[in-house]
Amino acid sequence: MPPNSNKRCLVVGSGISGLATAIRLHRIGWEPVIVERAPDRRSGGYFVALFGAGRAAARRLGFDDAIPDRAVRDGRTYVVDRAGRRRPGLGFGDLPGDQRMMLRGDVETAAFDALPDDLEIRFATRPTRIEQDQSGVDVTLDHHGATTTERFALVVGADGLRSTVRQLVFGPHEHHLHRLGYMIAALALPNPLDGVPARDGISLFEPGRAMWLFPFADRPHSLLFSYRTNDVERQFTGRPAARVRAAFGPAPAGPLLGPALDALDDTGEFLFDTVEQTRMDTWSRGRVVLVGDSAWCVGLYAGMGVSAGLAGADLLGTVLHHHPGDIPAALRSWEARLRPHLTVYQQAGVSGQSFFTPDNQRQIALRPIIARGARLPLVGDALRFLQANSKINRTRGLDIAGNPTAAA
Repeated sequence: MPPNSNKRCLVVGSGISGLATAIRLHRIGWEPVIVERAPDRRSGGYFVALFGAGRAAARRLGFDDAIPDRAVRDGRTYVVDRAGRRRPGLGFGDLPGDQRMMLRGDVETAAFDALPDDLEIRFATRPTRIEQDQSGVDVTLDHHGATTTERFALVVGADGLRSTVRQLVFGPHEHHLHRLGYMIAALALPNPLDGVPARDGISLFEPGRAMWLFPFADRPHSLLFSYRTNDVERQFTGRPAARVRAAFGPAPAGPLLGPALDALDDTGEFLFDTVEQTRMDTWSRGRVVLVGDSAWCVGLYAGMGVSAGLAGADLLGTVLHHHPGDIPAALRSWEARLRPHLTVYQQAGVSGQSFFTPDNQRQIALRPIIARGARLPLVGDALRFLQANSKINRTRGLDIAGNPTAAA
């Protein structure tokens, strides 16, 4: 039988948001087709956290139990300098709540394994033209130079920060991407760094630049470099590792920063990119909708990229289920319900810059003072209460799509 175009959906991108969207739409009777421009599945990835909003969505999507929690619950975080001197520090694990910590690839693998057996996925395939009318969307797809045009009832762009779907339907990247003026380099270390206890978190701060080592319970640390720059374009010339070295200056790197920079030099798999946010007036146009980083990238400093992608995909299925006869109206309803949460996440992505990469010596000097205070009984309790009741922490834990009266 030919495919039912009234329920046929194209999902562009096989990352976390795309996989979650396909799973959710399949559950409500749609026929998703996933296309991915990469030739095969990606693996690995850097450190991510999964907060309450993402965990609730993952449970409903059926793969929460398959996502490991690699968090170290009994470790300590230290601030170090280039000479190796240590003082108490604050790490990601010190945030209030029951967030899990893992590699990005852990979530992608769990979602991929949860795909229904009859769901079609095509690698090395990308859209080159998208045209729509009131009844459907015609998409031209390129696979190794061979093109075909197919019709879908809905197109979901889940293809990341530099989305092809967004570019084809909503216009050039520069109309929607907002640079925060920082660069990051991140990798999962294949081997431990000498002299770093496996369960310790490490951070090294200098004005406008930082290095983090995030500990895992069952594997070597994840390494993150973050630095401020006034010339983002120049950072993409030459070798990324050389750019990171230049950002940390010519002074001797010392016993910890030196091996960390060497690890970046030696690895073949890492993330090197500018920190940006996607800012759009609307996430849908007719029967085309953007999900995840293509629509609302909150930036690494918010810590909510994975959770937001899962929650957005989950809610999309719920709203489509309850608006079966009017896709554009469903998409408008979905956005109205989701956008207030994403606005808070994006604000956290801006305010979180100073947590990951302090701007000045005063911000750096405050870290050990706050960390020592957090370990005192009364002061620590007060600080944790204030953190737990801050707007961003309350929002991180909200089950966005969990209204039981609307659940499909």
